[in-house]
This record gives sequence, structure tokens and C-alpha cells, in this order.
Amino acid sequence: MSLVSHIEELKKKHNALSERVEALQRAPGAPDADIAELKKQKLRIKEEISRLSTPA
Repeated sequence: MSLVSHIEELKKKHNALSERVEALQRAPGAPDADIAELKKQKLRIKEEISRLSTPA
């Protein structure tokens, strides 16, 4: 897998997590711990995208 395609896959995962977080935040009674975990996953992916996109 090339670096560009790997970054694109990470971006897709990040967007999917964003949609899940938004859906959970709209749902009444959604566990805060679940939302927090998804947000942490999003942050890790965002950091990975940033790390891979920055020239060495």
C-alpha cells in the first residue's frame, strides 16, 4: 500500500468516526465513555495523518 493510499484510508476512517460521534451525541442516553473513546480514536488517526503528511 502506498503512503498516499494509506493516508486516504486513514481519512476515511476519521470521517466514519466523526459520523459515529455525531450520531451518538444526538442519541439520548448515549454513554459518554463511548463518545470519549471514539474521540480518542479520531485524535490518534488525525495525529497519524499529520505525521505521515509532514515531510521528513
